[in-house]
Amino acid sequence: MTLWIIVIATMLVSLLVHWSLRSKFNKYSQIGLQSNLSGAQVAAMMLRDHGITDVAITCVEGELTDHYDPSDKTVNLSPDVYYGYSAVSAAVAAHECGHAVQHATAYSMLSFRTAMVPIQNISSWILTVIVIAFALGGYFLSAIFPIQLVLLIVIGAQGAITLFSLVTLPVEYDASNRALAWMTQRGIVTRNEEAMAKDALNTAALTYVVSALGSVATLMYYVMSFMNSND
Repeated sequence: MTLWIIVIATMLVSLLVHWSLRSKFNKYSQIGLQSNLSGAQVAAMMLRDHGITDVAITCVEGELTDHYDPSDKTVNLSPDVYYGYSAVSAAVAAHECGHAVQHATAYSMLSFRTAMVPIQNISSWILTVIVIAFALGGYFLSAIFPIQLVLLIVIGAQGAITLFSLVTLPVEYDASNRALAWMTQRGIVTRNEEAMAKDALNTAALTYVVSALGSVATLMYYVMSFMNSND
């Protein structure tokens, strides 16, 4: 029951933050940027100013699908950001380029996060297999595998996922800080536009904070369950 409370609470808070994010993006996207630059143009300028010439800027389908892919060195922007002329479009484009700058400068936390991707994927797979296995035959499996052993495996997998979530936080906040500092110094945004850009990026970062807190709470639940199983 405790685990379900954690999952449901995390889901509800995530939905609330996501709704707030979409609301702010929709609001700010209606306000044109005085510098009259599109998200794609802002991205190109930021990459050029940082001497990055091997990263491509592409337009991908969907909403809030913007991301930097270090595997093929591409800044992928959603249509609203790629073609948008607002402070939020500029902020998101610059944020994703912030990840490209991190990659180019070998930012330690990004390198660590990238190295953890396969571990995080394997850990998620392990948890999925355990959940499905016990859902289909929990009585028989519990008779074969000691619950303490299963919980140790779960703690290890959830621990890796939690660490990945925590490492993501400085990576995201650093990319936003780089974006805001560059846009201000370059004169891309006015003071009012900078406030809107910062508000949008901070709200987007909250989605990662909620995910990390939910992951930590889940890990603590499994640790407490393991400790109680030994009583």
